[in-house]
Amino acid sequence: MKNKITTLSIALTLAILMPAGAACQGMPVYDNTNFITLGKQIIESAKQTSELLKTVEFLQEQKERIEKVSDVIKQLKAVRELAKNNQRLFDMARNDLREILNSPHIHPEEVERISESFNAIIESSLEDLEFVEQILSSDFLKMTDAERATVLKEKEMRSKEMVGEIERKAKRYRDIISFREMQATINNRKTKY
Repeated sequence: MKNKITTLSIALTLAILMPAGAACQGMPVYDNTNFITLGKQIIESAKQTSELLKTVEFLQEQKERIEKVSDVIKQLKAVRELAKNNQRLFDMARNDLREILNSPHIHPEEVERISESFNAIIESSLEDLEFVEQILSSDFLKMTDAERATVLKEKEMRSKEMVGEIERKAKRYRDIISFREMQATINNRKTKY
């Protein structure tokens, strides 16, 4: 009986332990060098990402600086063109007006009207120049450089339009003078019959 109990207990123990032993494959084995290498790679990747972010930030700053310089250059070009157009406008108004008013074919009652039409353009040009001076000399309306460049470009285009307007007026008055000269020549010629 004792033998039977011992055999039974061994059989029972084997029966219990057998499926557990068969299912277990053992403890996983980790290589510590793989963890260390992985940790070093993660740290190196973080450093590279940090450097890359610094480079992106630097490039963004450079782009903003280039845009600011570009806006300043646009402003300078617009101001230069504006000054050139206004100088041309003043010269044309002065020379053309003198030439037109000195013509014997302009009637005295027309002198004031012609002078006023030229002066209106010059006054408008002077107002634009004052506005441009305010824009450039102060932080007018808290404008950005790009907004300031846009306003200056608009004023430049307006000054070109004024130059064109002076040219058209001068041409019109020259055509009137030319017509009156021809009319006077025709009226004053000697008739030969």
